Amino acid sequence: MGANNIKKLKNRIKSVSSTRHLTKAMEIVAASKLKAATIAMENGRSYFYAMQDAIPPLAAAGDASIYTTVREVKRSCFVVIAGDRGLAGGYNNNIFKLAVTAIGKRKCVVLPIGKKSLDYFSGKGYDILSSSFSSVERIALPECARMGRQLAEFYARGEIDEVIVVYTVNHNILSQEPTMVTLLPIQKSSEVRDESVLFEPSAAAVADAVIPDYLGGMLYGAVKESFASELAARRMAMDSAYKNAGEMIDQLNLEYNRARQGAITQELTEIIGGTVE
Repeated sequence: MGANNIKKLKNRIKSVSSTRHLTKAMEIVAASKLKAATIAMENGRSYFYAMQDAIPPLAAAGDASIYTTVREVKRSCFVVIAGDRGLAGGYNNNIFKLAVTAIGKRKCVVLPIGKKSLDYFSGKGYDILSSSFSSVERIALPECARMGRQLAEFYARGEIDEVIVVYTVNHNILSQEPTMVTLLPIQKSSEVRDESVLFEPSAAAVADAVIPDYLGGMLYGAVKESFASELAARRMAMDSAYKNAGEMIDQLNLEYNRARQGAITQELTEIIGGTVE
């Protein structure tokens, strides 16, 4: 192997080594953010599941509310939560695949949350409800509350007929699952209604008052769940990339040493051959 190829191997080792350092740095950053994100996710889950249990009885209370009455779906709204950045394995692609499959040929509008979600759906030509929520990491409860009120208003005016949120559930650092939840109309509870529970002045009035805040709280829980999932996926992807880069460097070093040994052997052979002559 000539000196040219030896130089190429040396440059490639340097390049892979640089990439290895970068992936390690990104893994450390993701790991440092993951602890705080997990705490926020757990807090969001408490509200998320409490509201999931508390609100459906309103739909079974008998009084009709605009938010609990099922109607013909002419236009759907999909709230799709993805990441702000890439390099997280299949995290973003899995969410997009689920959302696009669910949308199918429906007439719909998309409310993207996260830069990757906004870029994907605007690039594909979908109708975008709002482009204001382009950062999953920085979104807070007030923004989610504003989002919930906006969705409730559109639903009440009949501009959309259902609201579905597509997000990622973080089971653990090794497992993140894309999933969908229908937020509007409120699904009736499968449990027998507790007749001792009274809604004053009526179930419909209570629903009309609390549903906008309910939507905001549910979206907040989904956002925090998704952000923790993104960080966990990125940490695992960067850890895998770091290990793969290490294995590649070992292989390249082996090839480099063999090439150098071959070049040295060739030079010695040439020198010996010249001496004999």
